Amino acid sequence: MEKVTILDNEFATMWYYPDTKIVHHQIKKYIYGEHLQELLNRGIETIQKYHAQKWISDDRNNNALTPQDQEWVKNDWLPNAVKAGWKYWAIVNPEKLMGQLCMERQANMHQITELKRLHLIIQVML
Repeated sequence: MEKVTILDNEFATMWYYPDTKIVHHQIKKYIYGEHLQELLNRGIETIQKYHAQKWISDDRNNNALTPQDQEWVKNDWLPNAVKAGWKYWAIVNPEKLMGQLCMERQANMHQITELKRLHLIIQVML
């Protein structure tokens, strides 16, 4: 499967799969603040550029979001991502319990009719 690297730094890598129109990020180590914002905003740009609707979040190596990041995701990133065309979200949950709880809370908080969430038990496209 062909993939285009959108972002690759010490915190995360993001790819785009043209055949399936999927945005996919993989967290390498705990990410927060401006690095998290850069990653997620690049995803929005990719959705807009390629008219993608699907996003795979591999957050196994992440942890709980800071309160500031949670507010930014809720009030800034999420509305912009949905407006850009994001509809489907597959999550590979963090390995750490606090990260899992935070991701579950974020996913439940963001349930809206345009967004369908899939829980993954196995690794996807890794």
